[in-house]
Amino acid sequence: MKARRRSRLPASIQKRLLEHFVAGTPARSAAELVGVNRNTATLYYRKLREIIAEQIAHEAPVSGEIEVDESYFGGHRKGKRGRGAAGKVAVFGLLKRHGRVHAVMIPNAGHQTLMSIIRKKV
Repeated sequence: MKARRRSRLPASIQKRLLEHFVAGTPARSAAELVGVNRNTATLYYRKLREIIAEQIAHEAPVSGEIEVDESYFGGHRKGKRGRGAAGKVAVFGLLKRHGRVHAVMIPNAGHQTLMSIIRKKV
């Protein structure tokens, strides 16, 4: 697990930001309510999301009917589309019907890469 640096925010402000995060308050609004810079609140929210994502990734594997697909994200480019599109990022996802989704950026959409991800998560 990646080492996390201690926050310089006082515990009372961290607690109030966490309460707003759980309540679904946007970071900018929470910053005004707590009295911190909006960038501070945005960074704190991002760190919380990273911690949550890390914990979810370590949960039990997915079972049952699973759908898999890869997609390519990036700016609009003329020319080549689909596999091997220049300047695009490949993302592979596994979906359990009415359940969780696991998505990961992949270096290529080759058989070895995709099967190793499927074996780890299913």
